[in-house]
Amino acid sequence: MNRSSIIIPEGIPFILIAGVLALLFAFLCFSAAAIFFFVVMLFATWFFRNPERKTPHENTYAISPADGKVIKIEEVSIAEPVRGEFKKISIFMNVFNVHVNRIPYSGVIKMIRYKKGSFFPANLDKASSLNEQNAVLIETDKGKQILTVQIAGLIARRIVCWISEGMRVERGERFGLIRFGSRLDVYLPTEARILVKVGDKVKAGETSIGDLS
Repeated sequence: MNRSSIIIPEGIPFILIAGVLALLFAFLCFSAAAIFFFVVMLFATWFFRNPERKTPHENTYAISPADGKVIKIEEVSIAEPVRGEFKKISIFMNVFNVHVNRIPYSGVIKMIRYKKGSFFPANLDKASSLNEQNAVLIETDKGKQILTVQIAGLIARRIVCWISEGMRVERGERFGLIRFGSRLDVYLPTEARILVKVGDKVKAGETSIGDLS
């Protein structure tokens, strides 16, 4: 399936259903309903957009896996899905952001772990541990570990991941999405130099968030 199309394939059913309903209600002269579903169709088209991105050439830079706003940066010690100390960057995506997620750093996918959970608002701290999520662990060519966690939010109810364990992935490559508002947490090695600050707006595949040199 083509992941570089202008519209993500997973969004086509939403667009088509809304479009058909808009035409149906227009044919039946239910103007209000027709306008409503036409707006829904436009929103779905906008939400599932899949723009091209220009990834920075600096090979030591980790890039943002998501569009959105940096809401927290902290040093943490975790026990799962991998044990260790990391610098954690949390990025919140609202419903108007592009929701296609991208690989932050080139390497091999060592582990993918999905966990069911709750659906608290994604901007809350407890969302990182309690919400439904999908963790992707990348091992770089130098043996460093980078963990990216897709986290469902209050409205989001579907985490999509297109990659599998053992795959070789490259910075900026599309790897999944979360439908309708969500959050991504990125765990970088403790020696990484963080290049963003809380409040910064970032773009998936373009914004450098950490230097691993």
